[in-house]
Amino acid sequence: MTLTDTTVTVRVGCEAVSLADVVAVARHDARIEIAPDALAAMAESRAVVEALAADPEPHYGVSTGFGALATTFIDRDRRAQLQLSLVRSHAAGSGPEVEREVVRALTLLRLSTLLTGRTGARPLVAETYAAMLNAGITPIVHEYGSLGCSGDLAPLSHVALAAIGEGPVRDAAGTPMNARHALAAADIMPLHLEEKEGLALINGTDGMLGQLALALADLDTLVSTADVTAAMSVEALLGSDSPFAADLQALRPHPGIAAAAENMRRVLAGSPIVASHQTPECTRVQDAYSLRCAPQVAGAVRDTLAHARTVAERELAAAVDNPVITVDGRVESNGSFHGAPVAYVLDFLGVAVADLASMAERRIDRMLDPARSHGLPPFLAHEVGVDSGLMIAQYTAAGVVSEMKRLAAPATVDSIPSSAMQEDHVSMGWHAARKLRTAIDGLARVLGIELMTASRAIALRAPLAPSDATGAAAACIVDAAKPGADRFLSPDIDDAVAAVRTGAVLRAVEDRIGALHHA
Repeated sequence: MTLTDTTVTVRVGCEAVSLADVVAVARHDARIEIAPDALAAMAESRAVVEALAADPEPHYGVSTGFGALATTFIDRDRRAQLQLSLVRSHAAGSGPEVEREVVRALTLLRLSTLLTGRTGARPLVAETYAAMLNAGITPIVHEYGSLGCSGDLAPLSHVALAAIGEGPVRDAAGTPMNARHALAAADIMPLHLEEKEGLALINGTDGMLGQLALALADLDTLVSTADVTAAMSVEALLGSDSPFAADLQALRPHPGIAAAAENMRRVLAGSPIVASHQTPECTRVQDAYSLRCAPQVAGAVRDTLAHARTVAERELAAAVDNPVITVDGRVESNGSFHGAPVAYVLDFLGVAVADLASMAERRIDRMLDPARSHGLPPFLAHEVGVDSGLMIAQYTAAGVVSEMKRLAAPATVDSIPSSAMQEDHVSMGWHAARKLRTAIDGLARVLGIELMTASRAIALRAPLAPSDATGAAAACIVDAAKPGADRFLSPDIDDAVAAVRTGAVLRAVEDRIGALHHA
């Protein structure tokens, strides 16, 4: 990415876009610039398609139908209608509207595949997609319709439908309107699809991959924040930092565990609360698993993220279409559109995220239980018996975690055959991605409640003081964490969740002690 004044530009060409590029375009409306060499590569492969179009022999995707109709030859004067019919019929999504950032991400990734020069589409097609993104035109895509094979057909078809000037979109201001009106307002001519182009626009893993890229960005912040809130809970519960020692982690050399443990050591460094009970009078031998094993769980999540990032980067470098135009000019049918590689890690992340939230919820519950909190008032209430304190905040966290556990059941083990058994095994990767987005939202909520609970518990340890880092984290939600009589709790929870989700907590900590290991 290059930065000029306040405008970020992402250059898209024959090479892979980065994960950061996807986030910049999807969330921050970075402008697209197309590399000229990529347009030249598209023109070369388009010449191959046009030669095949003139051939009386059938060629899949060029002069035939699709899926179960792959053996049906289509006369040349009907092929434009074939492409139009393909897009219209496959734009069959239903249900709630998908988030703008997801639609922008999948549109960018389809553009990136077009610009590899392996799809056989004309340069004009890529230029139209780039123009739509730059104009802020967002096709309305629906929750249901993709089986993750052949790629994310329905979501991508809704985008292609908008590019030909049909179907509903939202303009840059978010106003819904017909695509033709939005294109006209942006001075973009609707596409008239030619041979192979309809297929090239809808046959890919871009929806699930775009959501994976966004998830990785979110979890980079949340997983590091989880180290902070876990450290705060250690302070609040008069726990020990000795299990996080570097030499202990080296005995089990998982890189994620080492990073999480180091984060917790640094966040707790210099804590008067921790030092206060490191005396011969303290008879506790060891802390509960939810404290002592926090780096092991968070570290495993980190290593899972590292694997997912590797898969995402490989997929970003892929040219996913069927058929593809090879470098030496062959047109080959293939199975690259199958979503399994991306779908598996989406499911894997759903499991990891649920477990991280589950451990955080156990720490929340421990801080509220006078039998296990080592001197804190029941539920951190101000007037015990009259006030309920944070009792129901834990209920909220527990409810979220229960939902996350249900969502952790993998989507990829299911397969419903389609297209008259031509597509007899599908990935369900889109569904794995949708579940993960909900799970990530849940993780932010649970960590926000842990932040609020630990901050209030630490305040109740006064006159003992927290570490500089945990004090900075608590300062992000001074009002929400303040002990006192019961008050309307939902706004406090929302404030704490926002501090976690936006990265405010992580930034506050890093301002005090320097950069932590990010996920």
